[in-house]
Amino acid sequence: MGNQTVAEAFEPLLHAAVGTTSPVRFEFWDGSVIEPVGECAGVMRVRSKDALRHVVWAPGELGVGRAFVSGAVDLDGDIFVLLRALSSTAPRDARLGVDAVWEAFGAARRVGALGRRPPRPAEEALPVRTGLHTKRRDAAAISHHYDVGNDFYELVLGPSMTYSCARFVGSGDDGHQPADATVSLQDAQSAKHDLICRKLGLDARPGMRLLDVGCGWGAMAMHAAQTYQAQVVGVTISTAQAELARKRIADAGLSARIEIRLQDYRDLPGEQFDAISSIGMFEHVGGKRAAEYFTTLRGLLRDEGRLLNHAISSPGGSVMNSRGFVGRYVFPDGELMDVGETILAMERAGFEVRDVESLREHYALTLRNWVANLESRWEEAVSLTSEGRARVWRLYMAASALGFEDGGLGLHQVLGVIPAPAGDTGMPATRRAWG
Repeated sequence: MGNQTVAEAFEPLLHAAVGTTSPVRFEFWDGSVIEPVGECAGVMRVRSKDALRHVVWAPGELGVGRAFVSGAVDLDGDIFVLLRALSSTAPRDARLGVDAVWEAFGAARRVGALGRRPPRPAEEALPVRTGLHTKRRDAAAISHHYDVGNDFYELVLGPSMTYSCARFVGSGDDGHQPADATVSLQDAQSAKHDLICRKLGLDARPGMRLLDVGCGWGAMAMHAAQTYQAQVVGVTISTAQAELARKRIADAGLSARIEIRLQDYRDLPGEQFDAISSIGMFEHVGGKRAAEYFTTLRGLLRDEGRLLNHAISSPGGSVMNSRGFVGRYVFPDGELMDVGETILAMERAGFEVRDVESLREHYALTLRNWVANLESRWEEAVSLTSEGRARVWRLYMAASALGFEDGGLGLHQVLGVIPAPAGDTGMPATRRAWG
């Protein structure tokens, strides 16, 4: 290594990855530093040689993700500002492919950082070799994502225990206002559930039978039963979700109106419902199963029955593959569809699509609330699960918030109805019915 510092060895690689004008300060384990350009947006600390070994063994975002989750890399400062700064100065032709591998290898060799691959963080989901989106594989993916401790999720999500985009609308909103950041997360989640109930027509006929697919911890089911006297069946394939949902429902005195089942949506043939809500579920279905998904749900609806599909979308679609951070640590087998493809799949299954609404900015606010909850109770969050898991969620949620803010990610509610043979739908003439 001679007199060369770690910062000097890695400066060319960092410039290739994040540009030469980055406002981020990089600090290395030997005390050397790459100073920021302009006002400092935050600090990235490379704490040990393991950080470099992770990148050498898994070039790209997976290696960087492993380094962060393991604690070999740390981020200090406002994580939103820091991540935005890192991405905004990166060259469009950032060399993160073969060239980066060789540069990282050479730099690691010069600073004595070559060696065996460090252990993968325990929070990482290894690729499964069985068929994609089989019931068994879906159950394993869902368990990895949701069965990490209900107390941890309550800390992050707040008392509503709702793991989907909220709707931040103030009391004085006249339909022309932007998402209102002053609205509390709990009120915003309630507003989202109420919007869905009204889109499904639950307010027009109390006592309707609702299927909530991917029911989570029961928040939508409880709102529909409490507010509109709906008779609700909620299905989930997460054991932890089902157990807590049943308890929450019993504590609220709603067990006579709500049934929570540990059941796959594909195991419901023969039943019939007036309405179906699918909130944050479709991301787990996958493009190849979309036709089966909507055909299955269509078969569960009576004539004039409605489906509200609330899901993250991505222009052109996006598969969370096993070489990426999100695919390994957050959503194994997850897939985001272009909203146009979702609409087409619904129409092919027999739905008449009646409304499409974007809540993109609302999801950015939702995620910022979740990150604030996590950061304000960090030590407690770590004690409830692990430091690695808390790190995964902090990085994932902050990066996702920025994706919704810049339009790389979207959130759409798509409302479909099953017309009766004569064409009747029972739909209101305008959106005014749901505000």
